[in-house]
Formats: sequence, C-alpha cells, structure tokens
Amino acid sequence: MRIIPYSSIMFAAIAPVVIALISFFLRVIHLGRINTFIFDELYYVDGARDLLKYGVEVSGSKPEFVVHPPLGKWLIGLGIKLFGDNGFGWRITSALVGSLMILLIARIAHRLFRNTFLTALASALMALDGLALVHSRTALLDNFLAFFILLATYLFLTRRYWWTGIALGCAMATKWSALYFVIAFGAIGLYRAFTHHSGRALIKPTLQRIAQFGLIPLTVYISSWIGWFTSNRGWDRQYSSNIFISFIYYHQQMLAFHTGLVQRHSYQANPWSWLIMARPTSFYYETPKGCGSQSCSQEILALGTPILWWLATAAVIVVIGLWIRSVAVRRMDPALSLIVTGMAAGYLPWFFFQRRTVFSFYAIAFEPFLILALVYCARSIMSSYGKSGEIVVISLLILIAVNFIYFLPLYLGDLITYDAWHARMWFSNWI
Repeated sequence: MRIIPYSSIMFAAIAPVVIALISFFLRVIHLGRINTFIFDELYYVDGARDLLKYGVEVSGSKPEFVVHPPLGKWLIGLGIKLFGDNGFGWRITSALVGSLMILLIARIAHRLFRNTFLTALASALMALDGLALVHSRTALLDNFLAFFILLATYLFLTRRYWWTGIALGCAMATKWSALYFVIAFGAIGLYRAFTHHSGRALIKPTLQRIAQFGLIPLTVYISSWIGWFTSNRGWDRQYSSNIFISFIYYHQQMLAFHTGLVQRHSYQANPWSWLIMARPTSFYYETPKGCGSQSCSQEILALGTPILWWLATAAVIVVIGLWIRSVAVRRMDPALSLIVTGMAAGYLPWFFFQRRTVFSFYAIAFEPFLILALVYCARSIMSSYGKSGEIVVISLLILIAVNFIYFLPLYLGDLITYDAWHARMWFSNWI
C-alpha cells in the first residue's frame, strides 16, 4: 500500500482553502459599488424581494408570470435579508457559492487524481477564471445552478446517491437545464446497478436508483414552489380546482416560453462559439468621468479568461478522444467518464436549440468539467515528461494568471480609460 506523506495531505487540504479565501476577497471587494442592476439582475432581485414579502412573485397586486423556479431567487433573498436591499446584499450569496465551488472542484480533483499538486491546480484554475468571477459578483441564477451541479457531481463521485438526488433537485429548482444532469447521472446509476446485480437481487438497487434520481429530485423541485402552493397570488394558481393541474398548466406555459424564445439579442451567441469565447456577454457598460482621461469606460464583461478557455477547449478535444479509445478497448477511466458526462449534460443539449436566444455565459454550468479536462491533460504532460512537464504546466498556469490579471478591470467593473478598455477588446465580436 502506498503511504501518502503527511505534508502532501496537508498541502492538498490547505492550498485550496487559501486559494478560496483569496478568491472570496476578490468576489466581495467593492461588490456593491455598482448599486444598480447588472444585466438580468432586475428580474431576479425583484423576484427575491417578492418571495421575501409574499412567498410568491407578483407584479403589483397581480400574479406575475415567471419562467424560472424559485430556489436561486430565494438564495438572493437570503443575502438581502442578512445584508440589506442593496448591491452587496443582492450579490453576496452568489459570491459565497462561487468561492465554495473552488473547494468543491479541489475535492473532486483530489478524488480523481490523488495528487496534491493537481488538487491545488484545479482550485487555482477555478479561481483564475473571469467568467466564474463575474458570475460570483452578480445576482443571476447561473452561478447557483453551477454550484448545485458541482455539489451533485462530488456526491455522485463518492456514490452518495441519496444526497446526489437532493443536490440535483436543488439544481433543477434553480434552472431547468439541470434536468440533463439528472438524466445523465441517473442513467449511469442504473447502469452500475445492472452491471453489479442480476435476477431478484436487481430489484432493490433499481428501485433505489429510481427514487434517488427520480423521486428525490422531483420532490425537492416541487417543494421549492411551496410559496406558490400556499398562496392565492401565484400565477394561474386558480386555473383548476385541482392544484396540481394548475401547477402542470403553469409549467406548460413556462415550457412554451423557453422553447419559443427566439427574439434577437445583440449579445446572443451560438453554442459553437462558447468554448472559445467568441461572443462574451456585456453585463454592464457606462462611460462615467473620473479616470484621468477625457474618455472613460466601466464594463462588466462575462468573459472567461481567454488563454484558460482556449487551452481547455484543446484539452476537452483530447479528453474526448481518449475516452472514445478507452470505450473501444473497454478500459474505462473514471476521470475521463466524469468529464465527458459533465460536458455532454451541460453543453451538448444547447446545440438542439439553434433558433433559441442563448448566451455564452450559460457555459458556467459546465465550466468545472473544462477545468478538470485541463487538469487531466496536465497530469498526462507531467507523467510523460517528468520535470520538463512540470515546468510546462507551471509556466502555463503563470500565463493564465497574468491573462486573468490583465482582464481583471473588466471582471470587477473598474473605471479605466477608454484606451485601456479598447486594448482589452482583442476581437471586434467582444464589443
């Protein structure tokens, strides 16, 4: 049995914590400086206010048609309850879960690779991504979705399926796109049951998987609508005398909205372009005074750290190729399978909505799997080239860090000169 040195165990435990604490500082510094709504915060903060006051979302004295489940807005409301109805209060819970994601991905990486350096590398890459930072500083739903998906991934990896079902239910109660992860993890759970049992012994694990990946997520999801069920002010609450028929009818309307959303938007981006950040979403842009120049810019751009994402795109291609080969020779690598599953559930479905209005910032939901693909390739480089490989990996990490720092003013919404802003617009599609 290989004995892992105590110093390595301590490094694996301490390094991600230190990185997460530093990242939390970046996530909360001047968090409320922009005390107006950033991008779609208008809808979600307004929803959070209504939930705190009425338990359901309303428009004046009338019911309001909303198209996303309530849990993410309840979490925004928690920040408002604790810190006040201001920019800081709106965004603090997102900042917190964004920092926790750095710890979660470290736990997943440690479980997959059993290497202290790679554990720290995974947390560092998560901390050095601009898209993750921007999401952690805005009161949108996607960061909560990404957190619950990552939590479910860790629990699934440790085969705590009951808790996985709860986490997946929370993800679905934040945004419907989590359903693809429910399907993916549920299918794998059933497959494992069928490969380890047969005959009558298969009945119990099959029923367990149905409960864990079907009944539990559904129960958590329905429970998140408790305010709608207990209020007379919910949208179409009185559609039928049977409350569940009203609930289903409301969801039919939500589905019609999502499938019929084809209105053009200046920052919409086809899923083909997401990985290379061809069309990042501008969350906020103003031209105030006070930068020491005649022309000033202040922008919050949902842009992943470019070099990180470009390298991760190449890493995903490599990982998919290795996974296909491992399937062909029937020697499955758990790390490869997890990465491919996460990418398939988080990214692939969007290609079937070519007419729908979609944005590149949705990629935050599967970004952790991109980072795990990078870590996987880093392990391959280090194991193949020894010290030279380590130098290459560390050099690339430093390059990513420098790239992140260069774009930091656009992630934090700092006031800079127009020339400094324009220098960071590497491509015309970024404007």
